Amino acid sequence: MSMLTPPGMGGKYRITGDVYPRMRRPHRRRRIVLGAAAAVLVLGAAGWGTLQLVDVFSGDGETKTTAGKQADCKPAATPSPQPAAAALPKPAQITVNVYNATPRSGLAKTTADELKKRGFAIGKVGNAPAAYDKKVTGIGLLLGAPGAVKGTFSVVGTQLKGTTTKVDTRTTADVDLIIGTAFKTLDPKAVADAALVALNKPKPVPGRC
Repeated sequence: MSMLTPPGMGGKYRITGDVYPRMRRPHRRRRIVLGAAAAVLVLGAAGWGTLQLVDVFSGDGETKTTAGKQADCKPAATPSPQPAAAALPKPAQITVNVYNATPRSGLAKTTADELKKRGFAIGKVGNAPAAYDKKVTGIGLLLGAPGAVKGTFSVVGTQLKGTTTKVDTRTTADVDLIIGTAFKTLDPKAVADAALVALNKPKPVPGRC
């Protein structure tokens, strides 16, 4: 064996001239494998980022956000059953006594006639009792039994905004409209009708999205 033959090569790679066997470095294949794996990871990350951008610009992000808001907007818990509110009386079910507490004459009759046209039942018409005569400085005063507070005052009040209310000891269902010194006329019928409709309109249920 020639002294130029590398140790361990045996006689298979005997060097007989000036040509030497090429020796490959043992770690080169490992570097190639690691480089290929790193390239695959980089490409995968780039592809995932591209998909995320596509989702954002195509509106998927907005859809998910909206869905999240809808999920957060949960319906309110069903409340315990409560007694239904008593229906407000209709104008025909209310008897109104019209009294004039001003120095101007004729106001009680003209006001009573207009209320009658609007569907109210009319009781007594005349000058105000001494306790209120020329002592009501506002537009008017509604006077009635404590039960009138639950609805009757509100219905009559739609015909004349700005009236004040007061209860007395009567046990009857009629109410007094005492015309004050600031009174000019009843509200226009269209305005009063709209106020009456709004008064009877059911209120929205809270907790709706």
